[in-house]
Amino acid sequence: MTDDDRSATTKVLLLNDDETTMEFAVEVLENIFGKTRDEATRLMLEIHNNGRGECGVYSPEEAGQHVERVTEMARQNGFPLRCIVESD
Repeated sequence: MTDDDRSATTKVLLLNDDETTMEFAVEVLENIFGKTRDEATRLMLEIHNNGRGECGVYSPEEAGQHVERVTEMARQNGFPLRCIVESD
């Protein structure tokens, strides 16, 4: 791995949909991204209003792990919540 690979930043974005509850989105933001209740609520409202919101910036590997965790948690709870990565 080169220095460029280690310093690469990847944004993790949560996408709005019409089926996932706001409460579940807040739970995901708290449990997976370590947001406080207030931070998670503000970000959930941003996602709801703008269609997407940035959950954090991570290494590519960490970003991929977060996406997998969100996808699995949503699937287990019967929601279509989607999470994507966006590289700088």
